Amino acid sequence: MTSSRSPHLRFGLLIAAFAFLLDQVTKWVIITPLSLEAKRVVEIVGIFDLRWAENCGISLSMFANCTDTTRWTLVAVTALVAGAVGIWMTREQARGDVIALALILGGALGNIVDRVRYGYVVDFADLHFGDFRPFMIFNVADACITLGVLLLVARALLFGEKAASTDGQPSTD
Repeated sequence: MTSSRSPHLRFGLLIAAFAFLLDQVTKWVIITPLSLEAKRVVEIVGIFDLRWAENCGISLSMFANCTDTTRWTLVAVTALVAGAVGIWMTREQARGDVIALALILGGALGNIVDRVRYGYVVDFADLHFGDFRPFMIFNVADACITLGVLLLVARALLFGEKAASTDGQPSTD
């Protein structure tokens, strides 16, 4: 009898921890040494600025309403999603999917910490081409979540159902 536990779980947890820590360290740098909140904008290169933004809503600042009810509702919903992703990650056999799920988990946890600590998510990365902004202002957690979701979608579209190996067990690619 084979175990349903992911053979890639430890690796996935390391990736999730790295994503979480990278997110928190970059936010600490933005808040403390750079004091971006006071400066509001620091131009790095012509197409990329560090720009202070407090996101009380969800992705793309939708449903932005800086109340305690919104704050704690989003903490609870994001925690439920992170829990579901964590459970999925423990059972997922495909290494690529575990990596994608780990990025989502690490990013979600980083944004939860912000909401608990500050009441909003700290966003600061502003990629733009003149006045055209293809993305909202974001952070490392947002980038990890987006990358994880895109990886899951791409893998689902490209690989469809996981091919069975010669012994009849699902592929772990």
